[in-house]
Parts: sequence; structure tokens; C-alpha cells
Amino acid sequence: MSKFMIIFLTIFVLIYYYILKRYVNKVGLSSSNKLYLKIFLSLNMIGVVLYVFGRYQFELPRYIYYFSSASIGVLFIFFCTALIYDIMRVSLENGKFTQSRRDSYKKALDYIAPIAAISVSAKSLYNAVHPEIEDVLVNIKGLKQEYKIVQISDVHIGGLVDAKFISGIVQKINSLNGDIVVITGDLIDIDVEKEVDLVLKLKEIHSKYGVYFIVGNHEYYHGIDKIIRAMKSIGIRVLENENVYIGDDSNGFNLVGVYDTMGYKFNHHIPDIDKAMRGLKNSPTVLLAHKPEFIKEVKGGVDLMLSGHTHGGQIYPFKFLVRLKQPYISGLHKHDERLQVYVSKGTGFWGPPMRLGASSEITNITLKPL
Repeated sequence: MSKFMIIFLTIFVLIYYYILKRYVNKVGLSSSNKLYLKIFLSLNMIGVVLYVFGRYQFELPRYIYYFSSASIGVLFIFFCTALIYDIMRVSLENGKFTQSRRDSYKKALDYIAPIAAISVSAKSLYNAVHPEIEDVLVNIKGLKQEYKIVQISDVHIGGLVDAKFISGIVQKINSLNGDIVVITGDLIDIDVEKEVDLVLKLKEIHSKYGVYFIVGNHEYYHGIDKIIRAMKSIGIRVLENENVYIGDDSNGFNLVGVYDTMGYKFNHHIPDIDKAMRGLKNSPTVLLAHKPEFIKEVKGGVDLMLSGHTHGGQIYPFKFLVRLKQPYISGLHKHDERLQVYVSKGTGFWGPPMRLGASSEITNITLKPL
């Protein structure tokens, strides 16, 4: 963890230095406005340092933790803004413009850049705590009747996720009247005993055939057995390399759930797709697997895989980095002739309480006979 902290802080020190050197020092604002901008950016750099130590060394008050978490996203957005500003400024200096036109364009750029960065940061903070309903239609061959699955993923209870946020998503879930609700991992990101009240609110989720949960990679860091027991204690069915049948005999579908691939690293709670699919009925099959990359272990017999983990990149352009590891980032994809995969962008957030270009979602999935 200390190595991670050093690398993380080094990256952000370099980002901070670049913003000051290539943006603040070049922008044509008054001396007082430049000073305010430097103070604002310096406070955010202090926030990044507080975040690292607050997450891994000691516990911060919630309002300080919110500020420090948001600082990561704010600095990153200002870095992207500074990069674009730098490119455009250099292009102006080397372009074939008259001096008066060059000065006019430069002045406009100087004022637009900080306004854009602050506006985008504010909108990103808003997006993170206002999940949208994502309607998805999936045609399933051999399905006898229509079913509705409501999916949430990557809520990351702990730190900044509060009772108001959980109550809001529970209300939205219930309004969709799903046949089942599935939670595809990374629900808990803290010692579950510290957020008992939030976990209990999940007991208010209603659906015709129940609520089903699989663990994600973050559950392994916070006492996976305790989390599984907590879910079972409030009536949520945890699928641990096993399956259940949803609906009436011969008219429903198999629901399969596996542990996360993080189990390979921890050497416990290891995913086992063969065990999970034993005894399936002759009906379509829906698989819950936290990471999209698990699709490499699916050998057949699955019609739809539901995943999360990626957050859709959460803050653009991180989705391109996610692509290096995960085969799918978000949305519905046809993997082969039979298997489709849907990847949720996530209902909550991790790290900065911000989303840019990847809105948080509650997924309303309709399975339709083909």
C-alpha cells in the first residue's frame, strides 16, 4: 500500500506542477485572479494528500473526506483543461493570424478555460449522486415469457455513500417493479459493521422473486464472510458459485452467480463456473459475474452475463485505460452466437464523488422471448 501511495502522490504532484507551469503561468488573468486560482488548486492538492492518508492510514470526518475525494477529480479535470488550453495556446502562437485576432482569441480562451473546468467539475459532482434509469431490452432465445431484471452494481457503501443516497436508489428500484433485483458486486467498501444502518435499508428492496447478490473485488478487502452473512441476515440471497431457478417450472430461467476473480489472488472464495452451473434446468441462463473479463471462463450454456466493475470509466477518458483490462466497458454486447453481456456503469462511485461521460445507473432490463 505504501508503494501505491507514493506512486499516486507522485502522479498528482506532476499533474499539479503541469497545471501551474503550463496553464496558470500562461493564462492572461489579473494577478489577483491568478492568486485565487493558485490557492484553489493548492487546496485541492492538499485534499489529494489528505485522501490518500485518510483512506489508508486514519479516518477523516465525512465533510473533509468528501472534499479530499472530490479534489482528485477536480485536479484531473483541471489537468485535462490545462492540456487542451496548452495545445490551443501553442496553436494560436504558431498560427497564421493577425496579432489583434490572436490576442482576441487568446483572451477568450483565457476566460473560457477556467469557467469550463469549474462547470464540468460541478456537473460531474451532480452526476455521481443522481443515478439514471437505463432501460435495456435483451432478446433471449428459448425464453417462454417476458421477465424484468433490475440491476444495481458498484454502490460502494462506505465513506461518502450516505443514507439519503441509499434510500433514493431503493425507492427507484421499487418503482420499477422488477421480477428480480440483482446486485453485481462492490456493494460494500468498508467494514460492514460500521454501516449497519445503511445495509438495513437494503431490506426495503422488493421484487416478485427476490433480491440476489454476488461479491465483487472490494468485498474481499473488508471481510467477505461478514459481508455475506450481513446480506443473508436481511433476506438477500447470495449466489456463491451456485444457481437458482427464477419463475414457474419450464417457463422461467436459470440465475447463476459466481465469486469474483479476486478470489484467485486471495486464495479463497474462488470463482468456479462449473460448480455454479451444475444441475441447471433446460431453460435460458443468466450469469452474474462482477468483472466483464470473467467472460473468458464461460465455456457455453449462458445466454446473458450481467457485470459491473468498470464504472464505465467513471471520469472520461479513463474508459480507455479500463479497456486495457476489460473486454467490455459498458452497455449491451453480443459476445458470440448465443452469449450476450451487459456491463453496468455502476450505481455509485469510487474515489472522487464525480462522474463525467459515464452516468451512474440503475438498470431496468427486460428479457424478451425471441
